[in-house]
Amino acid sequence: MYSIVYITTSGNLESKEIAKRLLENKLACCVNIIPSVESMYLWNGKIEEDSESIMVVKTISILVDEVIKMVEYVHSYETPCILEITVNDGSKNYLKWMETELL
Repeated sequence: MYSIVYITTSGNLESKEIAKRLLENKLACCVNIIPSVESMYLWNGKIEEDSESIMVVKTISILVDEVIKMVEYVHSYETPCILEITVNDGSKNYLKWMETELL
C-alpha cells in the first residue's frame, strides 16, 4: 500500500525540480533529497563515475506508475534510476498522514 521510490539525478537542482512536480501533482507526500553522492556504474560496458543527487520519494503504491512516468518524462538521463521499494509497515501516524495527503 505504501512505497518509497529511489531516484538518482544529475544534481540537487534537478532533484528539486522533479520533487516540486511530484508534490504539486500529489504523486508524493514527501521527498527527501541527498544533495551529493559519488556514483560508479557500468554504462555501455565501461565504468563511469559521476556526482549525483538521490531522491527518496514517499508515496502510496497505487501512484508509483504515475511517479515513474512523470520522472521519466522530465528527467535529463536517457535511462534514469527509478526503483520502487515497498513499505510493509511503519509508524501508523505517518502512514495515515500519507494517505490523508494523497487520497
